[in-house]
Amino acid sequence: MRLRRTPGRLNSVQKHSDKRMLLVEDSRMFATALKYGLESVHGIRVTHCSSLAALRETLEQAPESFSLAVLDLNLPDAPNCEALEFVLDNQVPAVVFTAAFNDQTREEILGRGVLDCVIKHQPESINLLIGAVDRALTNGKTTALLADSDAASRSELAGILRRQRISVCEVASAADALQVLDSGEAVDLVVTDLDLADMTGAALLAEVERRQGDGALPVIGLSDSGDRRAGARFLEAGGTDFIQKPFLEAEFNGRIAQAASIQKRLQTLQRQAASDYLTDLYNRRHFFLAGPRLVEQCLRRGEPTAIAILDIDHFKRLNDTYGHEIGDIVLRHVAKRLAVLVGEEHLLARLGGEEFGILFNGCDVRRAFAFCDALRLELAKSRIVADDEELTITVSIGLATIETSEAFENYLHAADQFLYMAKHAGRNRVISELALLDALAS
Repeated sequence: MRLRRTPGRLNSVQKHSDKRMLLVEDSRMFATALKYGLESVHGIRVTHCSSLAALRETLEQAPESFSLAVLDLNLPDAPNCEALEFVLDNQVPAVVFTAAFNDQTREEILGRGVLDCVIKHQPESINLLIGAVDRALTNGKTTALLADSDAASRSELAGILRRQRISVCEVASAADALQVLDSGEAVDLVVTDLDLADMTGAALLAEVERRQGDGALPVIGLSDSGDRRAGARFLEAGGTDFIQKPFLEAEFNGRIAQAASIQKRLQTLQRQAASDYLTDLYNRRHFFLAGPRLVEQCLRRGEPTAIAILDIDHFKRLNDTYGHEIGDIVLRHVAKRLAVLVGEEHLLARLGGEEFGILFNGCDVRRAFAFCDALRLELAKSRIVADDEELTITVSIGLATIETSEAFENYLHAADQFLYMAKHAGRNRVISELALLDALAS
């Protein structure tokens, strides 16, 4: 089960500026408009091919360089979808933009793994295509948790989601779904049948919100029940959307894409609100919001955890000697090294000033102590160049174990007490109850 209105122009350019896209279109007018629109709105680097021959040459030169292809079904040298077949054979995700289309053709094309289809000669067709490209590139980074007790239905739904480049974690019960969430796996949205074998969809929704926070994770319900009120009750309970079975695949894709797109925008805004302006680490507010949920997950799994506060030694003296600009360089250096060493497994934040917090995910106090001591040694070895002068720093760390459910502030206060001891014991060391017990035993 292991898996993790268009925004303003500047943000959009940053959003997809690392992507390259193929545009396979023989109409000069459409090619010019689309290339300009995609590059200016999303920042995508667009390579235009006006024929199958040009497409073949481009892909032969750089077969793994393209994140997406937008193409017409019919080209002068490929009148029978040969360009689409060639793109799919080369494992390039595709969005179709064509005039030769009807509902039956749309379903057939989507069934072959095409991400989306936009008809050329309809109002706002270019804007619709630009939106489809954004969804396709965004959904490629989306993970859905799919809960359905019916194996055949679950397999069909998973196939539809994967054709949209959505990673899928499949489970057959609500208990398994909650286990995935408790394990800390990165999930962007939940798709659940309302009639699971062990729990109703509404009950699962309530548990998801209790664990993740109200509205933190979109939950989409599906049902083939004849009860017309089922969907209304699910939405009233806080569900993001409801889809009645049987459904058109295009409708399902559109609703999932909409939920995923909104979630990605929210995650971007949340990340901005949670970031420390100087170091780009998480800030104190996020540490206090995310920390209790991470502790709860660890305790529910029966796994140990611990919390550490790291403080740069003699930082006030450094600021007084070299100035605050040098102090900021030191803070950014320490933050960058910590981000590399801690990684994404544990929760790292700047708590304020020269203090940083680390909340360990499923790590007992002995492992956490060894980890913190390794951090201390690595930071002491690093060299910081500021105004042509080489500086070195040391850090002190207080580490507290977390064994029972308490107020989050209590854990932080305990770590702060151990940090105080480390400072008064001479700095450049890690102090925890483990270190104290070992000292008493020696």
